[in-house]
Amino acid sequence: MGSILDLAAANLLSPIILSFALGVAAALARSDLNFPEAIAKGMSLYLLFAIGFKGGASVAGHGVDALLIGSLIAGVILSGLIPFVAYALLRVMTKLSALDAAAVAAHYGSISIVTFVAASSVLDAQGIGSEGYMVAVAAAMEAPAIVAALWLVSRSSAGAGESGGMNGELMREIMLNGSIVLLVGAFLIGGITGAEGKAEIDAFITAPFKGVLCLFLLDMGLVAGRGLRNAKGTISTALIGFGLLMPLIGASFGLATGAVLGLSTGGVALMMVLSASASYIAVPAAMRVALPEANPAVYLTLSLGITFPFNLTIGIPLYIAVASTVIGG
Repeated sequence: MGSILDLAAANLLSPIILSFALGVAAALARSDLNFPEAIAKGMSLYLLFAIGFKGGASVAGHGVDALLIGSLIAGVILSGLIPFVAYALLRVMTKLSALDAAAVAAHYGSISIVTFVAASSVLDAQGIGSEGYMVAVAAAMEAPAIVAALWLVSRSSAGAGESGGMNGELMREIMLNGSIVLLVGAFLIGGITGAEGKAEIDAFITAPFKGVLCLFLLDMGLVAGRGLRNAKGTISTALIGFGLLMPLIGASFGLATGAVLGLSTGGVALMMVLSASASYIAVPAAMRVALPEANPAVYLTLSLGITFPFNLTIGIPLYIAVASTVIGG
């Protein structure tokens, strides 16, 4: 318990978390602090490219093996399975309709790449190594949750005939979502060019990384704080409870999966983070097309305003400490 608290305290006092806290505080205080959309988008693109490229370069040095393939398959299965657990929990704990419950469940089956990046940064600071191909697992976990949510809606009487279904527009939204394209593309470039390619641009993708991440999380704090400020009356106590409980359930799935696969301590921690996080970029965009009747105030506030801060402040150090205890290292 002491190691978990020590790691949590260190994480809470890190520049990354304090930057996020500053954004939340500024938004709640109704400050006019704001990032221009173009700058926020640019920081997001930089982070996706850097993490993807470094992951690909790591795979080039590691090579493709059964563990990599098994991790990808496991990630897809988790992404498709977790929405069913989230949906069942929501139907028991809350008064959400089947449609809104399915939309929320899709977010919790998919992943938050920013949470993944933050966890990777914490692992690096702690000197804990991880499998570079976990970024590929992250990309593979984006879409299956959306498909699972649409199936849930199609099976419920409340959603019958109301959703947009799995049409061509939605498939394009999923497969060509900008974050997925950039992440996978940068991963492939890193894999093709390997260590030599990484050495050429290392000054660009390594040294500035944490500074850009701090600014990006400051912007995310502003977004989350505004969401919380405007969500009064929309998010019930039961929904808040779900937003705090579901990450722990997802992380337990990730822990079991990583341990069975034989991942390193860092790899298990990242699998837990991926399973515990909730999407607030790719899935909301897909939900606007697939389930336009679903309430975005519910699924965005839960994923970005409740679960995202929980994972950043408490979840990441908890998952790393548990992985270190179970796996060792």
